[in-house]
Amino acid sequence: MGSRPEITAMLSLSIQRHIAPHGDPRIYWAREVTFDYATNKAVRVDFMKFKPVNNTVSGIEKGDFYCYEVKSSVEDFHSKNGHNFLGDYNYYVMLEDVFERVKNEIPYYVGVFVPDKLNYRGEWYDLKSVKKAKRKDRDRPVSEMLLMMFRSAAREGGKT
Repeated sequence: MGSRPEITAMLSLSIQRHIAPHGDPRIYWAREVTFDYATNKAVRVDFMKFKPVNNTVSGIEKGDFYCYEVKSSVEDFHSKNGHNFLGDYNYYVMLEDVFERVKNEIPYYVGVFVPDKLNYRGEWYDLKSVKKAKRKDRDRPVSEMLLMMFRSAAREGGKT
């Protein structure tokens, strides 16, 4: 399918299109969300999405966070980086052959998305779930999660 950077870029674009298929501003998401910034315990989640129950205070407090980690190869999967599952629902995004080689190493609560078919314009892949995520209650409060997402989304917005 290409070099590791090309695979990472394709998987990243595919999960971004999966999270927010039409650029809908009512879908709350960010890429490269960093937690514990400026400490020796800093972690970065590749993609993160927040889904409130509704737009009331209690609906926001009861909302769910989805974390997605892109893994372009078996070597990437085995690296110590990028296994930062801080959400209520957590997923890997990887090629199907990578999944087949590492599926017994994936924690029971982590789901997996793999490319299915090219979208109708041939620009990215529609994704299919080959392993469904199980709910894992997060350790961090909604306010921290939203602040880190907001900071990352603002950083990305400043690049355009």
